[in-house]
Amino acid sequence: MVIAKIGYEYFIPVNSFRFTGMKNYILTQEVAHNKLRRMAYEILENNFEEEHIILAGIRESGSVIARNIQHMLVEIGNLSTQLLTITLDKKTPKQVEISEKINFNDKVIVLIDDVANSGKTLLYALKPFLDFQPKKIQTLVLVERSHKVFPVQPDYVGLSVATTLQEHIYVEVEGELVKGAYLQ
Repeated sequence: MVIAKIGYEYFIPVNSFRFTGMKNYILTQEVAHNKLRRMAYEILENNFEEEHIILAGIRESGSVIARNIQHMLVEIGNLSTQLLTITLDKKTPKQVEISEKINFNDKVIVLIDDVANSGKTLLYALKPFLDFQPKKIQTLVLVERSHKVFPVQPDYVGLSVATTLQEHIYVEVEGELVKGAYLQ
């Protein structure tokens, strides 16, 4: 398998993935867990002066990833976290709802989703925070595709994958577990 390292990110050619049944897995459960743990450490490193951060997961898979990150942050660091869920229609994100209405002024927010494709979902998910003056907003995705149409670049990326426009990446979750990610 050919892996190219650029900065902190690894790019893997699509033809390097293994097929399991009908799913072309690009991340197994174990590898996904390791990538989430690495990103949790990065969050701690980049927010070492903070006492509290808000983790805002985009429903469904993004919320599961956010809960996993929250558990890891509690386990490895002394950082207080608050978990919120953002709900929106990813195809037509006109209305964006957040699970809890709080004051986001001077807060650190990490917006979390499963896959970044065009950047549209992450861009619209920022909407509830724009009425405030947060200290900083960071973004985290488990898998990033290279088809940006909107000006959103994730701060924390588990895996960057170059795909065709016809291919789709799905993150598989079961309860609170991230089972993996596959290409279709």
